[in-house]
Amino acid sequence: MANIGRLSTKDAVLFLCDMQEKFRPNIFQFTNIVSNAARLLQASRVLGIPAILTEQYPKGLGPTVPELGAGELTAHAKTSFTMMIEEVEKELQALGNPKQAILCGIEAHACIACTTFDLLEKGVEVHIVADAVSSRSRAELTSPPQRLFCCS
Repeated sequence: MANIGRLSTKDAVLFLCDMQEKFRPNIFQFTNIVSNAARLLQASRVLGIPAILTEQYPKGLGPTVPELGAGELTAHAKTSFTMMIEEVEKELQALGNPKQAILCGIEAHACIACTTFDLLEKGVEVHIVADAVSSRSRAELTSPPQRLFCCS
């Protein structure tokens, strides 16, 4: 029987999704989301859990905010909603294809949702950290799954 919900430091990866400068004024509770994600990143370092960072169209939306503390990570640029782009897939393979993902960042109804669906299709157990995920409005955070929009 699987231990659903129990994270293992040996088989997990932390996903940090699109916490960039241009989103700062538009994302509900942005400062709190980034602060909580920064704590997750610090904990992942202590626990030896690798982290993967993406940026949505960085030329237009700017870099990852410095307060996340992810300066040593390679930011994978993307133009799709999902974080599961070729470069991230390669990084996951190099990590031995972890079976658990801890997911935080923005936007919940688009990039977080699409990444979750793609990871679930690959058989990865996904843990979305509620206080480290947000969207432009509170309503998008509570939308039922059938209202989520997703495309790769």
